[in-house]
Amino acid sequence: MARIDYEDDDTDDLNDDAPPVWRRRAVTAVLAVVGLGLGFLIPYTLYLNSQVSEKFGALTWQVPTRVYARPLQLTPGVAMNAATLKTELDAAGYREGDGVKPGTYASEGGRWTISSRGYRDVDGAVAPGRVQVTLSGGRVSRLRDGAGERALKVARMDPARIATLYGQRQEERRLVRIDEVPQLLTDTLQAVEDKDFAHHHGIDLSGIVRAAMINMRAGEARQGASTLTQQLARSGLLGIGREQTYTRKFNEILYAMLIEARYGKGPILEAYLNQVYLGQRGAQAIHGVAAGAEFWFGRRLDDLETEQVALLVGIIRGPSHYDPRRNPERARERRDFVLGKMLESGLIDQAAHDRAVKRPLGVTETPGSIAANRFPAYVDLVRRQLARDYPTGELQGAGLSVMTAMAPSAQAYAEGSTVRTIKDLTTGKRPPLQTGLVVTDVHSGEVVAAVGSRDPVEHGFNRVVEAHRPVGSLLKPFVYLLAFGNPSQYSLASWVDDSPVTITLENGRRWSPGNSDGRSHGTVRMIDALARSYNQATVRVGEAVGARALADLVHVLAGVRATPNPSLTLGSMDQSPYAMAQLYQFLASGGEIQPLRAVRGVIDEQGRVVNRYDNAPRPAQEGDAIAARLVTLALQHAVTSGTGRQLVSDGLGRLNAAGKTGTSNDGRDSWFAGWTGDHLAVVWVGNDQNEQTGLYGATGAMRVWSGIFSRLPSAPLEVGDAGLEWQWVAQSNSTDADCPDARRFAFVAGYAPPYQPCPTYDPNQTFVDANGNLVDATGAPVQQERRGWREFFGFGRDEEAASPADTAPPAPVPAPAPVPPVEESP
Repeated sequence: MARIDYEDDDTDDLNDDAPPVWRRRAVTAVLAVVGLGLGFLIPYTLYLNSQVSEKFGALTWQVPTRVYARPLQLTPGVAMNAATLKTELDAAGYREGDGVKPGTYASEGGRWTISSRGYRDVDGAVAPGRVQVTLSGGRVSRLRDGAGERALKVARMDPARIATLYGQRQEERRLVRIDEVPQLLTDTLQAVEDKDFAHHHGIDLSGIVRAAMINMRAGEARQGASTLTQQLARSGLLGIGREQTYTRKFNEILYAMLIEARYGKGPILEAYLNQVYLGQRGAQAIHGVAAGAEFWFGRRLDDLETEQVALLVGIIRGPSHYDPRRNPERARERRDFVLGKMLESGLIDQAAHDRAVKRPLGVTETPGSIAANRFPAYVDLVRRQLARDYPTGELQGAGLSVMTAMAPSAQAYAEGSTVRTIKDLTTGKRPPLQTGLVVTDVHSGEVVAAVGSRDPVEHGFNRVVEAHRPVGSLLKPFVYLLAFGNPSQYSLASWVDDSPVTITLENGRRWSPGNSDGRSHGTVRMIDALARSYNQATVRVGEAVGARALADLVHVLAGVRATPNPSLTLGSMDQSPYAMAQLYQFLASGGEIQPLRAVRGVIDEQGRVVNRYDNAPRPAQEGDAIAARLVTLALQHAVTSGTGRQLVSDGLGRLNAAGKTGTSNDGRDSWFAGWTGDHLAVVWVGNDQNEQTGLYGATGAMRVWSGIFSRLPSAPLEVGDAGLEWQWVAQSNSTDADCPDARRFAFVAGYAPPYQPCPTYDPNQTFVDANGNLVDATGAPVQQERRGWREFFGFGRDEEAASPADTAPPAPVPAPAPVPPVEESP
């Protein structure tokens, strides 16, 4: 028993020194779990580290391609008025202010002080500057530096953004470097979102405790516990997601610690500033502080006021919850909270805090960033021009800057005139009207405006290039252009027969076109035949120059093909407004070959010009220039005394414009092409189903043109005398200026008729003067008998039946309008 007792005692002693069995098992289990955990955590951490290196290290975002208007260029003498200058500045995001801070302007009387912002254009970087602009008489009368001490030759303002080409994701983002962000914004961001950002290593345990205490005292979530690095990790950049799970939070913490271990605070903060989510506009997500400033305030980052910096930082907490447009009171409360943090951190003093609290939120009524495409017709022209250099889809999300030629004021006036005129023309009996128009710069061939629908923002069918309709009498000037190329036979003063004409076609059919007023006008001067759009006279001129020559001319100037049949002289050709603008650009430019273009150049993300579309026009050949001047003089006469004379009644006589109306058969299509010293505009009005509209060129399309140029500053058209000489010519062909019916005509130099004295006239003899009025031998007007209601109301005398009679051969199938057109020499 003693032995047994001993053994029992010994056993008990040993058991007292050794850990219990359950404890040994627990330790073994813990070690096993730790081992397994380390076995999982180490490889998993290495995997996440590779993800950080791949995704964060590359820092690649999908940045949209932005499309910009042309920079506003001001020079002494350029046509400009106050309304247009304000339209241009507002479009570019300038705001009324002191004219000292970049992006602001101030005006007093006719003097404007503008402080521009720097930008990069196809010609290189343009530095910011401050200028004084004085407007007088519809022009820039003086241009000086900001101090008013030095005269300037030119000043350029940064351009308006007109469209955005997104990639697969509708993300609005403008990348910025950390040194481009105002210090007040970055300091405020840290003061509100991550006070210990400069010191922690990805997670902030003290911050978590502090946030929990603040939230408990406030009774609501007033402060978050996540660091900026954690927020960046879950922002979507690394693909973690935002679901509220322990797995996501675990990944977020690991990612944050790995990012902090690999990268400095500067790159992390810069990535955050470019990635942070700040709002939504439909499917368009707003990312980054630069895009946020533009979206909410319509300003650049460096233009933000103190209270706007506070609101922008405050919105980060919940862009939908604190949406200042939908929930202004909630947003104000959040902004004031941030302002308090700024005061508490010493970022602003008490006076600045008190001023900021009293100010309004300062957000724009509508989002400041541009939606995908606000100007569909114009952007379509941009896409077409770039198509040869950028395959479909390559532009979207490429981070490029496409610099176009659009003038925001011209586009605004074109859209406004379209909407007003189409509304006025719409009646219960008239079918739905549509329109397409193009406005160009006559000096360069740049397209400054385009409207492809009665609703300018409507996407889809772009009538600027896709509506091919009979052009009617719009083609007549080019018949006369060919004739004037033979100065020994034709001049503005030449007589042409406007009597009934019948032409036998190749198929044996007979074609007998008539005039729109149902009358023939006998022998008339060529200038009057064109100005009043007489069909019978034009057909005779067309027969002389040849339909083949006309078809070839159209192809050379506009890059489109036409069937060379006799009816082509009266416009039996279907074309688009763009193609006709290309054709008329030759006349408007004074005989130069100027391919139209909508894009001036493309700049990459680093500011390098990767494509430049120079539009150096070919110098006009002397004969082409002279013939173009003669046609222009005739079409100026059309505006003062012919089919376009309503423009003078509209108050546009000051422009000395040249223009031509066009009307297709049965009034289905209404056209007008007209130009000034600066701009050409071609307008079509009609119906998509080709129904009769009852509109002439002068009563439809010309009204749209008039509405544009009644607002658009443009220089008067002045036709130079180079290669021309002037001579008085009477109805008797006398060249005596004292003859009662003598008119002054331009001739190609060397082809003016010699002097012939004026014959003696019967005092009762009457003559027709330059304006088509009946006068006696002394030049006094003679009362005429009215010939009927159509002439009384102005119909017939001044309008043309632009398409041939039913016996005319069928119109050719049109070729697609080229964009840009084929460049060929005449």
